Amino acid sequence: MGSLGAVFGLLLLVIVRASRSAGTGFRFASYIDNYMVLQKEPSGAVIWGFGTPGATVTVTLCQGQETIMKKLTSVKAPSNTWMVVLDPMKPGGPFEVMAQQTLGIMNLTLRVHNVLFGDVWLCSGQSNMQMTMLQIFNSSKELSDTAAYQSVRIFSVSLIQAEEELEDLDEVDLSWSKPTAENLGHGYFTYMSAVCWLFGRYLYDTLQYPIGLISSSWGGTPIEVWSSRRSLEACGVPNTMNESILEPEIECRSEGSSCPLRRFVPPGSVAGPVKHSVLWNAMIHPLQNMTLKGVIWYQGEANANYNRDLYSCMFPALIDDWRQSFHYGSQGQTERVFPFGFVQLSSYTLMNTSDYGFPEIRWHQTADFGSVPNLKMPNTFMAVAMDLCDRDSPFGSIHPRDKQTVAYRLHLGARAVAYGEKNLTFQGPLPEKIELLAHKRLLSLMYDQEIQVQRQDNQTFEISCCNDHQCKWLPAPVNTFSTKTLILGVNACLGTVAAIRYAWTTWPCEYKQCAIYHPSSTLPAPPFTALITHQVPGLRAEVSEDIWSGTSS
Repeated sequence: MGSLGAVFGLLLLVIVRASRSAGTGFRFASYIDNYMVLQKEPSGAVIWGFGTPGATVTVTLCQGQETIMKKLTSVKAPSNTWMVVLDPMKPGGPFEVMAQQTLGIMNLTLRVHNVLFGDVWLCSGQSNMQMTMLQIFNSSKELSDTAAYQSVRIFSVSLIQAEEELEDLDEVDLSWSKPTAENLGHGYFTYMSAVCWLFGRYLYDTLQYPIGLISSSWGGTPIEVWSSRRSLEACGVPNTMNESILEPEIECRSEGSSCPLRRFVPPGSVAGPVKHSVLWNAMIHPLQNMTLKGVIWYQGEANANYNRDLYSCMFPALIDDWRQSFHYGSQGQTERVFPFGFVQLSSYTLMNTSDYGFPEIRWHQTADFGSVPNLKMPNTFMAVAMDLCDRDSPFGSIHPRDKQTVAYRLHLGARAVAYGEKNLTFQGPLPEKIELLAHKRLLSLMYDQEIQVQRQDNQTFEISCCNDHQCKWLPAPVNTFSTKTLILGVNACLGTVAAIRYAWTTWPCEYKQCAIYHPSSTLPAPPFTALITHQVPGLRAEVSEDIWSGTSS
């Protein structure tokens, strides 16, 4: 009997799995589960799942013995799916969501409990987003500090690839959970993203209502794998699906071949797939019916040597495509231009110090404007991270451990852009006017905020000096500065000063010691490059109307 029972159990497991994969069993979508957070007002949360075609599904929202609302729908063929949109709810909870399928005399009931309403954020990207709380500075203290954040719920998508767009997630690493030291510190590059968790925690400190965090990231991945085929085609990205990607080299600074602690050999999860669209298909598209508040993104390292010149098209195209997909997937409940935040690349130690892969990707992350939001990237916000370098990271300097500052800067951007908080400084100073004082051999930069010059050297600012149609970059030392103006010396150029750039290296400065910051908020000025146009000797020469239209070449 024992062996017969085992066979029967195995057969039942096969039937359940087959039913789930075919979508014929009555069930919620894979991410609708106990402890979840649903998007609060003014949007309506989407509840959906699979069932028997033609059956009626009643979705009920309850609190205790009280019925808050009921929604009726039917199971559609051939997808075998059902979907309802709940009325907008104020933040709070807990609630219970019940779904009942009726077909003739047959009734099936599903329940999920301890459901909260709040803001739902999706976190995606490659290994710097995938790094866990175990891998960051002060991890023990951070992991002990979860009791006050039980309304910040976490969810992690499994690492899955798919050739075609999946309707539902194939696997889940961590179903909706309250935060604990165990599920936040599960291992290296597994389960929950540290940047995602810290971002949500900082938001909760400000908002004081539930936050839902969904981590869907995979290390070593280029933007192409997270992009739909249509968005790649829109940018003319070549279909080099099976090409390998040259990962940036990590410098080994110790003597001998063992290189202890200085070289991190990444596991498979940090050297991800490169076939175009496979993670969009499997790890993002299945979430599109969900009502979201916004997305945060940390990616770009894998494109430093792969389709780098196309990144300024691919990134805005990805943002717009995700926005469109989530808007339509959620029946219009997710905002069409929902807030999208991202981390501008940090630094790492290079074998070849003349490589401009990272500076150019940083620039392309802003669609070559230098800052966001901009015309090509509306309703976006950026955390500058080039000053958060970590030469001694045991995971390689490409994986800096200060994720607290990254998340803090991201949450400032979210507060300003996503939540409309006024009079909040959320980005570093940017030049709003550049003038060439040709007769004095000086270049004047007027910033949009007060500046704090933290470091003066001859390398941070450079000018493009042109003679006989040949140009080269020369250092432009800081001459003088005031509260909002910086004067550079351009005596080194005996020809025409054609352009200027700032912090245009892979490693622009040591930890929190870049040249220009906002004085009160310690936010670094982002890198930039700008063309200088009209040159009239003895008169002030202006840059082009859009100073962010320059190229990096």
